[in-house]
Amino acid sequence: MKGRKPSHVMNRDAYNAIAEFWDQTRHAFYGREKTYLDTFLHSLPVPSPILDLGCGTGRPMAEYVLNRGHALTGIDQAVRLLERAKARLPAGAWIESTIEAFETEDRFAGVVCWDALFHIPRKYHPSILARIARMLIPGGRLMLTVGGSEHPPFTDTMFGETFFYDSFPPDKVLSMLAALGFQPLIAEFMNEPTSGRDKGRYAIVARMT
Repeated sequence: MKGRKPSHVMNRDAYNAIAEFWDQTRHAFYGREKTYLDTFLHSLPVPSPILDLGCGTGRPMAEYVLNRGHALTGIDQAVRLLERAKARLPAGAWIESTIEAFETEDRFAGVVCWDALFHIPRKYHPSILARIARMLIPGGRLMLTVGGSEHPPFTDTMFGETFFYDSFPPDKVLSMLAALGFQPLIAEFMNEPTSGRDKGRYAIVARMT
């Protein structure tokens, strides 16, 4: 749409604007998230290096990983969310960057990209997933959410701010991950798509073969 902010700017500005509300709201696990994270971390030696792409304030994912004794690097483009992560979880390494632009020579035992990929236009998803695969050591883990259905890009509001969403459907994402050498450990709907505004959300925990 003419005059609309680029998607990464829209989401960055929106998350910065709602940082206080988000911090108060997003602090505990939802649904089976703890099960996913326990599966993701299972059998990883302590400490293992973990990368959290789209870490937000660090709660609850990064906080749990750090409390389990692992070394965590968090990436987010919303500086007001990162400020809260740095203040609350000083043991983590916190880097301001978009997921699309983040590059590193470091290798990780696991990468979390939770409720973040679907804020990025899907044309970037194949290259992001391929980059994640390259960042992982052999046998490394991925914990990921994607949209739950096939739909065009859209915007929706949260705490009065507008956010951008886009995603391949789950079967397409699973096919891309298989081609990159991932084996699913968990692949399930967190919430099914409806005929209304909810396009669904799908959780994946996978291991590099």
